[in-house]
Amino acid sequence: MEVRVVQPKLSEQIFGVRPREHLLHQIVVMQLRNRRAGTAATKSKGFVRGGGKKPWRQKGTGRARAGSIRSPLWVGGGTIFGPQPRDYSFRAPRKARREALRSALSLKNREGQIIVVDKLDLDEGKTKLMAQALAELKVSSALIVLSEPEEKIERSARNLPKVKVLRVEGLNVYDLLHYEHLILTEGALKLLEERLAA
Repeated sequence: MEVRVVQPKLSEQIFGVRPREHLLHQIVVMQLRNRRAGTAATKSKGFVRGGGKKPWRQKGTGRARAGSIRSPLWVGGGTIFGPQPRDYSFRAPRKARREALRSALSLKNREGQIIVVDKLDLDEGKTKLMAQALAELKVSSALIVLSEPEEKIERSARNLPKVKVLRVEGLNVYDLLHYEHLILTEGALKLLEERLAA
């Protein structure tokens, strides 16, 4: 498969802004927190089986008073202040998310890591063909952004560990920073500029 690299004029409004590191950090933290399941759980005294009866009477035995064999102080007892299921997610303001995306794109542009191709067209959805196309571009780690669903491209990149395929609407800060190069088709670039235009 031949890949033709094009040199379009990139919008300064999207690819030429001053990267704002605090926003990039905030959005990456948001994305990672939103992925967390938050299902860690331990049993407190009230959830451990047994312990309904007071082990011995309050006074007169010479032993320390005890109300339950499931006290956190006892072996087999409950856990004090252990984790309970919770939701870690939060949502940053829309303006902050858009500005962070512009910052990440500008960072890639500044480092010369954006490659725009006229199109990506594979004869078959084979990993070998995608690997050859990336070798032609001298790229090992890449985020490929398409304007529309293309099953052959998505299937051919699926088994490459340092390659991910997304559509324009799925483009995000974490993936932009995680992969070394950003490969855009001309159609994807046009859609992206429309989406992020002020």
